Amino acid sequence: MRLILHHWDTDGVTSAAILVKALGLEDFTNLTAPIGEFRFDERIWDAIEKAEKLYVLDFNVPNEVERVKVPTLFIDHHTQPKIENPLVEQVNPSLEGRHYPSCSLVVSEHFGLFNAWTALGAVGDIGERAFELEWVDRLLKQERLSREEALRLVELIDSNYIAMDREGVEEAVRVLLSHPLKKLLEYEPWVKKAEAIRDAIEGAVSNAGERNGFAIVHFESPFNIISKVARKLVWEMGYKGAVVVNEDFHGKAQIYFRISGEEAGRINMAEVIERVRALGTNAGGKREVLGCVCGRDKIEDVLAIIEEYLR
Repeated sequence: MRLILHHWDTDGVTSAAILVKALGLEDFTNLTAPIGEFRFDERIWDAIEKAEKLYVLDFNVPNEVERVKVPTLFIDHHTQPKIENPLVEQVNPSLEGRHYPSCSLVVSEHFGLFNAWTALGAVGDIGERAFELEWVDRLLKQERLSREEALRLVELIDSNYIAMDREGVEEAVRVLLSHPLKKLLEYEPWVKKAEAIRDAIEGAVSNAGERNGFAIVHFESPFNIISKVARKLVWEMGYKGAVVVNEDFHGKAQIYFRISGEEAGRINMAEVIERVRALGTNAGGKREVLGCVCGRDKIEDVLAIIEEYLR
C-alpha cells in the first residue's frame, strides 16, 4: 500500500493530488492528522505499519518521521532540522536556505508536474500575495481561473478543516483528482460548509465590543474560525488589535490575540505568550499573534493577562 500523509489545508490537499497524478497512483491511501495537532495518532501509526511506501507532504513533523520504519519521501517547505532516519528522503528547499511559498511548488518541482493545483497551494498559504508571483498567474490562466475563483476554491477546500471534518479533508484529495476545478466552484458539500463558516464569522464579528481601540469578541462555535475573525477585525476593519474567544470549541476554549503592525512595536507578544503558557495552557504564536487552547476554567486567567496590554 502507498500511504500519503498530508496537512489538512489547501496546500496539503493539492500537494497530495499532484503527487498522485505525477506517480500515476491508482491504489493509494491518504490520511491527515487530527486537525490542529502536529503528530501521528494511533490511526496513522497503524496505517504506516501496513504501508510499503510512505509520503509525508506539507506536514512539519520531523520528530515523528524519525521513528518510521518504511521507506519514506518527506516533502515540505517549513523550517525544520535535517532528518537522520536513513529510510527517509527529505526534500525541503529550506535546508539550503531557500524559501518556497508552498509545498505544492516543491512537489511540482520534484516531479516536474505543474498545474493549477500548484498555484492553489500557494494561494492557500500566502493569500493574495501569491498573485504577485508570475508562475501563479500563468498556471491559473492555463486553467482559465480568475484570481477571485482561485480564492474561492481555497475557501471551499479549507472549509473541510475549518469545520473540523477530518474525513472531509481526506476525501478532498480524491474530489480534486476527479473533478475539473471550475466544477468544484459549485461542489455542494463544500459550498454548504463554506456558507455555514461565513455565517459564523459574520455573526462573531457583528457582536464585537471595543476597548481602547481593540475589538473584543466572545462566541461559541464548533468551527475553527478564531484566526479568521481576528484577521477580519484587524486587517479589514482597522482595529488596533482583536481578542477573540471561542468559549466552547469541542469542550475546550480557544483564545486568539492579534495586533496590528503598529501595536507590535508597543506590545511584547513573546512576553504575553510566555505568561499565558505559564498558566499551563497550550499557547504559541509570533510577533503579532498569540493563539491558545485551554480548559474553559482558564479563560478569565488568560484574559486577565492580555487585558494588561490593552491599556
